[in-house]
Amino acid sequence: MHLFDTHTHFDVADFDEDRQQLALNAKKAGVDALVLIGFLQSRFDELVQTHHQLKSWENVPTSYLAPGLHPFYIEQHQPDHLSNLEQILQQQDCVAVGEIGLDTFLKEHKQPDVYAKQKQYFAHQLELATQYQKPVLLHIRKAHGDVLAILKAQKFKLGGIAHAFSGGVEEAKGLIKLGFKIGVTGQITNPNAKKLHTVVQAIGTEHLVIETDCPDMTPLCCQTSTEQRTRNTPVNLPYVLQSLAENLNMPESDLAELLWKNSLTALKLS
Repeated sequence: MHLFDTHTHFDVADFDEDRQQLALNAKKAGVDALVLIGFLQSRFDELVQTHHQLKSWENVPTSYLAPGLHPFYIEQHQPDHLSNLEQILQQQDCVAVGEIGLDTFLKEHKQPDVYAKQKQYFAHQLELATQYQKPVLLHIRKAHGDVLAILKAQKFKLGGIAHAFSGGVEEAKGLIKLGFKIGVTGQITNPNAKKLHTVVQAIGTEHLVIETDCPDMTPLCCQTSTEQRTRNTPVNLPYVLQSLAENLNMPESDLAELLWKNSLTALKLS
């Protein structure tokens, strides 16, 4: 089976000690490709270094690069960070811009000035994505209506992936209409994630991709036992596939094939 981990933070320090071994294990588990996602300008160097590191190793997943400025860290972003982002888009072979979007999960992020800055950085990054003809990887928490409004106002046509989707059926359909796939994480392994289960059944397989969002969003089955199992890594992607296949009542191998094609479509890869 070919599996594509469409959203990872495999560059972070959690993986510095054993990244190569984890990458080898992921490949053995069927993970043939992964995307390294940006979130902070201060981590851009490590992001690019990890990408080249993975590309230099054999028998590991193919690495793709997606630099971006994450809305959750809005207080840390500066105007020159957008210039740094553009430099990476110019100098590196990037597959997308991400992760970008809006987040009002914390009450401080709902403050009018802070939220206005989030919207400003989101719009700027959509402009960069359009300029460099890249899809985008969306981070949306409690802000689906505003994200949809900004995408429409910008007439953004390149689509991408709504990662770790947490909205409802209508919001998912709104994003699909704009050319986005819906990203499913280890949250699908949780029987209590009824909203997500409803969404994946309502929208159908042709609009889905899977991701680990490692080291976050650990599948429920990996949250018990030893520390080693608790840390989320790309190795855990098959658990996401397994739960999604159960949820959709279809064979894992058939679903894996569809998800692989969907990932290539979303990221404009041949």
